[in-house]
Amino acid sequence: MFSLTVRDHMMIAHSFNSETFGPAQKLHGATYVVDVTFKRPELDPDDLVVDIGLASEVLKRILGEFTLNNLDEIDEFKGRNTTTEFMARVVFDRLSHAIRDGELGDGARHLTALAVTLHESHVAWASYEGGL
Repeated sequence: MFSLTVRDHMMIAHSFNSETFGPAQKLHGATYVVDVTFKRPELDPDDLVVDIGLASEVLKRILGEFTLNNLDEIDEFKGRNTTTEFMARVVFDRLSHAIRDGELGDGARHLTALAVTLHESHVAWASYEGGL
């Protein structure tokens, strides 16, 4: 299996709705380093997994939806805890749609899996991985 990873980041604000989160129930900020790994069993005719430039551009656009925003104010997330794990899945879903819509080029339609990792700090991170 071949893979290619691109990295970007997003800075968000949010709060949590459960005693489980202790002081993080209050509004606070987070900066996530976001790694996305694209996977496929064989390289395309140009010997690529995916166009790195397009992958980087699409990831930046998707993260831009959240950067410098309070996730608590986004209707789609009302009533949800926008944990690192939850947001990894959100980024995964948006990238999956972008791939299906051809935003990463025709070669990306042959990707078989995608993994999204949000690094909350140098000691903690969460991922969501799935088939395409």
